[in-house]
Amino acid sequence: MKQTNKRELTDVLACSQKVYKPSKKLIKQANVQDYEKTLKSATKNPEKFWEEAARELKWFKPWDKILDKSKKPFFKWFTGAKINLAYNALDRHIETETKDKIAILWEDETGRTREYTYLQLYYEVNKLVNALRDAGIKKGDRVAIYMPNIPETAMAMLACLKIGAMHSVVYAGYSAGALAERIKDARAKILFTADGSFRRGKIIDLKTIVDNAVKKCKSIKKVVVVKNNKQAIKFNKKRDVWYHDFVKGKSTEAKCAKMNSEDPAFVLYTSGTTSKPKGVVHVHGGYAVGVLRTIKWVFDLHGDEIFWCTADPGWITGHSYIIYGPLLAGVTTLMYEGVPDMPKPDKIWKIIEKYKVNVLYTAPTLIRAMMRYGKEWPQKHKMPSLKILGSVGEPINPEAWEWYYKYVGKSRCPIMDTWWQTETGMNMITPLPCAPLKAGSACKPFPGIIADVVDKNGKPVPVGKGGYLIIKNQWPSMIRTIFNNPKRYIKTYWSQIKGAYFAGDVAFKDKDGYFWIQGRTDDVLKIAGHRIGTAEVESAFVKHKTVVEAGVIGVPDAIKGEVIKAFIILKQKIKPTDLLKQKLKMHVRHTLGPMAVIKDIAFVDKLPKTRSGKIMRRVLKAKELGLPTGDTSALV
Repeated sequence: MKQTNKRELTDVLACSQKVYKPSKKLIKQANVQDYEKTLKSATKNPEKFWEEAARELKWFKPWDKILDKSKKPFFKWFTGAKINLAYNALDRHIETETKDKIAILWEDETGRTREYTYLQLYYEVNKLVNALRDAGIKKGDRVAIYMPNIPETAMAMLACLKIGAMHSVVYAGYSAGALAERIKDARAKILFTADGSFRRGKIIDLKTIVDNAVKKCKSIKKVVVVKNNKQAIKFNKKRDVWYHDFVKGKSTEAKCAKMNSEDPAFVLYTSGTTSKPKGVVHVHGGYAVGVLRTIKWVFDLHGDEIFWCTADPGWITGHSYIIYGPLLAGVTTLMYEGVPDMPKPDKIWKIIEKYKVNVLYTAPTLIRAMMRYGKEWPQKHKMPSLKILGSVGEPINPEAWEWYYKYVGKSRCPIMDTWWQTETGMNMITPLPCAPLKAGSACKPFPGIIADVVDKNGKPVPVGKGGYLIIKNQWPSMIRTIFNNPKRYIKTYWSQIKGAYFAGDVAFKDKDGYFWIQGRTDDVLKIAGHRIGTAEVESAFVKHKTVVEAGVIGVPDAIKGEVIKAFIILKQKIKPTDLLKQKLKMHVRHTLGPMAVIKDIAFVDKLPKTRSGKIMRRVLKAKELGLPTGDTSALV
C-alpha cells in the first residue's frame, strides 16, 4: 500500500484546519441547503434516498423492488422496471419547452462552431437510429466509437441506446493496437470514426489508425466516417461509408426500445492490474438515476445552465458529465475539440466568457498547466457567469485548489472536488455547494454513499492514518460486471475487503470526517487524469525485442500529476544506451498512445518480487521517492 510521506501528511493536515464556508446567498439558492441533515437522512436509509431520486426519471414500467441483493456481488437495482437511458436524456424533453433549448454547443481550437437544440439533436439521433437498424444493428449488439469530442460522438452514443445496442467508446488517443484489443473483446459490428481531429494546431489522422486496427478485427462489418477536417484518407468502398451518406434520407422519427432496468447500456474499457483492459458494464436504469442525481446536486443545476466538462467522451467523465448527465438534467453541454491553450493560454477563459459558462468541471492537470502560464491570463477575464467549479480525475493538491478558487472562481465559486471511478459511474465522494470546503479534500461521501478507510483486514484506521478506501453499501450506478469476465469482476472489486467494494485507492480521514484521497495503490497509474495499468505498460515494454522484463511506477509531476518511470531488464548482450531509452519510449507511445508518458528509464539487473513472481512496485516507488520500503521479507 502507498505510504504517505510524513511531511506531505503534515502539510495536508494543516490545510484541513482552513475551512471555506459557502455564502448564505448560495445556500439559499441551492438544491440542497442543509448538508449534514441530508447526509444523515440518506445514510440512515440509502434505498429510500435512491428511490426518491429515481422518480425524477421517466419509467415505462415501475420497479417491483428497489435493490436485489440475492446474488451478491451481482447487485440489481429497480428490478422489473422498464426504462431507456437515451429516452430520458433526449426523447422525454421533446414533450416540454426544453425542446427549444440548446442541448449541445460545440467549438474546436480552429474556431469552428456548431449548436443543436434538443429537438434538432432528437432528429439527428433518430436518423442515425434508422441507419443503424437498416445496417442490421439490434438489441444487445456492440458498436465501437473512436471519435474526437464532436457532436456526432454524442449522437452515436444516444442512437445505440435507443436501439438497445451497447456502445463502446474508445478514447481517440489510443493506438491501433489498443483500439483493436477493445474492439475484439467487445466483438463490435460497426465502428464510428472521423477522418481526423484537431489538436494543438495539427491534424491527428484517426482514419489510418482505424484502418490498421480493423485489419485485426473480423467482427467489424462497417466503418462510418465523419468528415471532420476534409483531409484525404484511404477509403474502402466495401466497408467504409461517410457519416452524412449513412444517414441521408433517413426518417427523423424512430421508436425507442423499452429496456429492462438492468439491461446493459454500454461497455467502457479501463486499464487494470493486468495487461488486458477491463470492460466495465453499466446499465440503463441505475446509471441514469445516479448520474442525474449527482449532476443536479453536486453542481446545483436548475435547468438553465451552460455546463462545460473539459474531459473527453472516451472516458467515464465524458460519458457521465459531458453527454448523459447534462442531457438528463435538460441543460446545455459544451463540447470542445482541441486543447484549451491554443492559440493563447487564455483560450479556456475566452470560451467561458463567450458562452457564459456557469459550471466548469476540469482536471487538476489542466489547472496546474494554467498555473504555469500565470495568474495574469485568467485575471484578464471577469467570467461573471461562473457559479460552480469542479475538479475530477485525480487528487488536487491544495496549491492548485487555492489558485483555481482565487483566480478562476474569483473567490466566490465553490470547488466541487470529486472522487469517483469508471466503475462507480457517478461522483461518490464530493462536496455539495452548501458544504464547508477544505483545499485538497474531496469532502464527505455523496448522500446515499457509505465509505470508509480501512486496513488490509477491513478494520477502520485512526484519524490521519492512510488506508484502503472502500464503499460499504451499494449504489444505483455501480458497475454490474466485467464484460465476458464475471470472475474477474468478483476478484478485482469484491474479494479484497469482505463485504465491501474495493476502490484500489489510498486515503485518510481527518477529525471532521473529510476524506483526503492520496492516489492509487501500486497497480494503476494516473497520467493527466487518465488511468493506465502498470501491467499494460510493462507488457508494452516487453513486446520490444531488447526487453526481457519491466516494472513501472508513477512518480510525481508538477503538471501531469504522475508520469511513468520504468525499470528495465535487458536481454543478454544488449547494451543500455541513451538511444535505446528513446527507442523504448517511442515504442510504448506507439503501442499505447500519447497518454503513456515515459519520464525516465532505468536499466537494472533485477526487480523486487514476491515468491509468487509479483513485482513489488511499492518497493520501487519507495526507493525512488526516498521513502521507507516497508516489510520486504516476502521478496526473493
